[in-house]
Amino acid sequence: MLTPSLGRLIPALKSALSLPQIRFGAGSRKRTLSSAGETVRVGDPDAPSGRAIVSKHLGRIHPAMSHSPYLGGVNLVERRAISRLIHRVGFGPKPGEFEKLLSLGFDRASAQLLNPPATYSETQAQSLGLFDLGVQPRPNTPEILDYVDKKRFQLRTMTLWWLDQMVTLDNPLLERMTWFWHGHWATSYAKVDEPLVMFEHVNKLRQHAIGNFRAMAKEMVLDGALIFWLDGQKNTAAAPNENLSRELMELFILGVNRYSEADVKETAKALTGYKVKKSSGVVTSNLRQSYTGSISFLGTSGNFNALSLTDYLVSQRNCQRFIPERLWYRFITSATDLPMNSNIESAFTAREIASTMGALVRDSALQNPNFSQVRSPLEWLIAILRATKITPSKFERPDYLINLLNGLGQRPFYPPNVGGWPADEAWLSAASTQTRISAAQYLMKRADLSPISALPQASRIEGLANWLGVSSWSERTRQAFSGALRDPERLAVLAVCSPEYLVNA
Repeated sequence: MLTPSLGRLIPALKSALSLPQIRFGAGSRKRTLSSAGETVRVGDPDAPSGRAIVSKHLGRIHPAMSHSPYLGGVNLVERRAISRLIHRVGFGPKPGEFEKLLSLGFDRASAQLLNPPATYSETQAQSLGLFDLGVQPRPNTPEILDYVDKKRFQLRTMTLWWLDQMVTLDNPLLERMTWFWHGHWATSYAKVDEPLVMFEHVNKLRQHAIGNFRAMAKEMVLDGALIFWLDGQKNTAAAPNENLSRELMELFILGVNRYSEADVKETAKALTGYKVKKSSGVVTSNLRQSYTGSISFLGTSGNFNALSLTDYLVSQRNCQRFIPERLWYRFITSATDLPMNSNIESAFTAREIASTMGALVRDSALQNPNFSQVRSPLEWLIAILRATKITPSKFERPDYLINLLNGLGQRPFYPPNVGGWPADEAWLSAASTQTRISAAQYLMKRADLSPISALPQASRIEGLANWLGVSSWSERTRQAFSGALRDPERLAVLAVCSPEYLVNA
């Protein structure tokens, strides 16, 4: 339900957008939403859901949008479908890209976006100057200062490089999927604390991002960053540590309640004896600390190591259900579960990610008007940078962008926990909204606004929708825009802080 968070969001936006207040009845469990002459008691059995309220607000289309020349003859259903495509499968359009996709139509546009160029490089770390920094020097020694400076420089370099990839690639699907898997196999630099090891972890995800999930999972189970993050290096036959085995089944491959505690204990034995060199991430096997006997789990028995265990888990029917569930949750909606016997689930039979994403994009759910999604901080920022032609590493203050994401709670390489980043309403708060407004004001002063400033004032509202890939503006948002038509900078700030942009309807 998005309603409570919208209650916090709208007041913060009101001063910028002149939106009506959403009120919640004090001291009452049933909250009242009042807007544009309507009153809805949220919590009543017959009241619409929070998402329905969002969709209803965002669906109030100004009549001009139905015949505007900037629609290019494309109906609003098609615009919504392509808007969702470019923002959810990508990171938002570059100037002119949305109109090009509209001219192609949804089928051709989706086929184009689902076929990105190969940009993965096995030697990318070396190209960026990332290297093994060795064992950390002792505190209060001359060597520690140089070590800390190099570590900080490497982390900054790889963060800006990744942001650059998201912003500059014409087709960023590979990076969009790498970002998804980064949240799925959530591993944080906060504990790993080694730039090279953390970068290589994400680069392995990039290698398999739209490839085969079985290959990805087998790569991950022996990944130094993931093992260190989940204390796998502490798991020995004499003193089992179950962290990695539990998360491997629950969060990475099978899903919640699809295994037993006995399965956790048994599979942990197959993951014993693996050691990580912290500074390089190199993983070795210590046979003396490894369990070599037979284990019994999930209806089978035998001798297993990390790779054979992972292979068996990926082959389970629950894996075929779970990964499509996670894709559905992140790309379609967190409000309802993936339907049973979905084409998306069927497409994952061979564990091929690209074909599964193709089925997801073609599924009618992507175009369901009720399945709106709140744009996360990184998605919001990257979309703005793509639209305004701001390359992070070349920005006048690159660290501002990193610090902004950190402040908003979504810095690359820093998922908050093994469950990854939250979704939807978790990103809606008065504090975060004020931060976004301040950031938008700062960025638009330094942005290329020619896609709007070059238009006559009468065309700027529709031009904004095409520039930013928004399907349509509500009547209330259009009214807020009307007072800023002479000021492209202010108009752009209002647009990227509007409900239609914060929530991909």
